[in-house]
Amino acid sequence: MSEIFILLIIFQIKHFLADFPMQGKYMLGKFKLGFDWIAPLGAHCLVHALFTALIVFWYLPPKDYWYLPVIDFVIHFIQDRIKASPNILGRWKPDNKYFWWALGQDQMVHHLTHYWIISEIISNV
Repeated sequence: MSEIFILLIIFQIKHFLADFPMQGKYMLGKFKLGFDWIAPLGAHCLVHALFTALIVFWYLPPKDYWYLPVIDFVIHFIQDRIKASPNILGRWKPDNKYFWWALGQDQMVHHLTHYWIISEIISNV
């Protein structure tokens, strides 16, 4: 049980670092229209995937579990685009309650992804 708790803390720190301090001005281009959002969002999700890889590969062999950081990248990419897209959930601003619902849903998806990855680690150590 203590290993699960440690992994929960590590993934929470990973998420904070990758989503806030390490998300620079360039990565905020994920809110752009057209297709100019793809590279900034990809860069942001790559940071998440790299941190996930460091955590996962500390516990499990990369040759067998390479897909875990890839899944984190893909889910993060899809979810952040849904949240950031001006045509989907990104149409709301902080003065609207739906902005906060969208932000909460976004964070929930990221945490549930982490919980699944943690369950994969714990099940295979």
